[in-house]
Amino acid sequence: MKAFTSQRPFTIAFPQRCFIVLINRPIHHSLLVFRSLQTPATLLQESKMENGEQFQEISKAKYDCLLFDLDDTLYPLSSGLAEHVKKNIQEYMAQKLGIEGAKVPELCFSLYKTYGTTMAGLKAVGYDFDYDDFHGFVHGRLPYNILKPDPVLRGILLSLPIRRVVFTNSDEAHARRVLHRLGLEDCFERVISFETLNSSNNKDGNEHKPSSTGIFDFYEYTHRPNPDIVLPRTPVVCKPFEDAFEKVFNMADIDPQRTLFFDDSVRNLQTGKSLGLHTVLVGTSIRATGVDHALESIHNMKEAFPELWEADEKRESVECSRKISMETSVIA
Repeated sequence: MKAFTSQRPFTIAFPQRCFIVLINRPIHHSLLVFRSLQTPATLLQESKMENGEQFQEISKAKYDCLLFDLDDTLYPLSSGLAEHVKKNIQEYMAQKLGIEGAKVPELCFSLYKTYGTTMAGLKAVGYDFDYDDFHGFVHGRLPYNILKPDPVLRGILLSLPIRRVVFTNSDEAHARRVLHRLGLEDCFERVISFETLNSSNNKDGNEHKPSSTGIFDFYEYTHRPNPDIVLPRTPVVCKPFEDAFEKVFNMADIDPQRTLFFDDSVRNLQTGKSLGLHTVLVGTSIRATGVDHALESIHNMKEAFPELWEADEKRESVECSRKISMETSVIA
């Protein structure tokens, strides 16, 4: 192709488009990129039409929220913190509630299995105590120093282009301390804790003195079950009960059908799944009944769910395509 030189502007016309070009030097097989003189609105409409399928694919991303349990999920059970929690709960039951020491370990476990937390069980069977006093005794004495910063998990969480929410049965102060120790306090949009779902119940000074006639003998019941007896309900709102999940969905604007739920409790996950959540058991690679996925560690997220990051990559690709499509190239 021969070179040509022009000192005057000339016009290249295309259907519905017009370009003004000023050339004052020789051009050899040059690629001239011209900015269209069309209105931005017209260009944007064309871009959307050209990339319509890509936009549609992004809009159909499977997940738009990740819901995480806290304890034994964001850090491993092997940390040993759970053992300290159990020890403190049992001491509270014996020292503060006056429960016979020999019965405490079994009763503690039975109430936990039935009501989701031992605290919820104690409230259900009739013990009257202050929530803050319980949490202060159980969590206020924990050796949080055994939890170490987790920069790997922090990097994983912050790289996710999806909103992240913590849902824990623990109190707010405990959740805050744990996240701080792990270096994850700024990795979540919101932390939903015990106080979020339950109102305060500060009592007078007699909250640790249960009436001898007002306590349901759960220990006796576990040894001699009676099908005619209806177990008392707990006033505590917590996992694994449906009302706790429903409250969280409403408060945090969560669509369970588009949410991935991580927890170390099979019961919690089964309830979540029944309500539409996609579920992930953390702490084992063996998938339990009623659970969608299983991870040995929360660190395995990226290998197990690469699609969580792919949505962001596709979005960037489409944005780039839109920018390029607003320029027209002409070969001279």
